[in-house]
Amino acid sequence: MNLQAKLIVSALCLGALPLSQAADFEEFGRVVRVSPQVEQINRPRQECRTEYVQVQQPQQQRSAGGSIIGGIAGALIGNQVGGGTGRTVATAAGAIAGAVAGDRIDNSNQYQGGGTTEQAVKQCRTVDHWESRTSGYEVTYDYRGRNYTSIMSYDPGERVKLRVSVEPAQR
Repeated sequence: MNLQAKLIVSALCLGALPLSQAADFEEFGRVVRVSPQVEQINRPRQECRTEYVQVQQPQQQRSAGGSIIGGIAGALIGNQVGGGTGRTVATAAGAIAGAVAGDRIDNSNQYQGGGTTEQAVKQCRTVDHWESRTSGYEVTYDYRGRNYTSIMSYDPGERVKLRVSVEPAQR
């Protein structure tokens, strides 16, 4: 071999030297068993329903404004009729008749009874709602005749890619 060929071979060997001392490399292990890691999560939720209940209606208040105005108007009209003591009696009778008429007119459209009616009542409560969720996988694999177990975020299938690291032993 001539000198030039020896130099080229030596240069290639020196260039490959760092590659031959690589401390990490990849291999595959055979998957023996995969167990999903399942956790229970509580997600409370609202359940609501509508019930119809009987409600007592309050009795409405009658307005006194019509009686007062009617009484004043009736007294003024009654005061115009008659003379002496008859005028006083006519004023009193006009005031009474005007008050009754004013009350009927003012309160004619109001419901007076205090009966019952149905009212919708919405009732809600919080109930537990449990869900199962897979949080990872316990993977047992064989590498060079020994079994190893790791927790992984995915199911690797039939084989798992491994990163092998080689380090010198410490004394």
